[in-house]
Amino acid sequence: MPSTRRSLLTAFLTLPLIDAARMRAYAQAAPELSLTPSCDDGDELTLEREAGPFFRPNSPLERDLYPDAPGGERITVAGFVFDNRCRPLAGSLIEIWHADENGDYDGVGFRLRGHQFADAQGRWWFNTIVPALYPGRTRHFHFKVQRPGGRVLTTQLYFPEEPKNAGDWLFHESLLLDMRQTGDGRFGRFDFVI
Repeated sequence: MPSTRRSLLTAFLTLPLIDAARMRAYAQAAPELSLTPSCDDGDELTLEREAGPFFRPNSPLERDLYPDAPGGERITVAGFVFDNRCRPLAGSLIEIWHADENGDYDGVGFRLRGHQFADAQGRWWFNTIVPALYPGRTRHFHFKVQRPGGRVLTTQLYFPEEPKNAGDWLFHESLLLDMRQTGDGRFGRFDFVI
């Protein structure tokens, strides 16, 4: 039976923290992306990227964004927030926004926008859709991440093997999602190090 986004998320959520800090938990058979920063890399923090023109403050506290775009391909994006010494940062703010299945951003409301707070083990996740391409950019998600009392990291996460990655001036390999295809969509993993 093929895995599902729910089964991978369940495995991610039941992972002991000590294992999470040392390996990509949900994908035993998937290779680790060697350029993805991890808390094991010492002081290598997640790269910053610009917010772009479509950021809107005060997004809703929401992790299930897919009802905003029922025709889009489903994806669960999950990970941890760590400091550079591999310690989970509970209570960190994680905010996401992205284009819809047609490559459009909602400039009026909060469609495909939300935020949440990392749990006691530093875990976060969103259920959303795969954003479409739009002129001049490769496929990506926008994120803001802030540890309690810390500065805000603004960045973008990218899809592996996307043909337009090479031509996008903001793309960087260290911001690639670790991606798996499941029976009901995709599951992407990224750990923020702030």
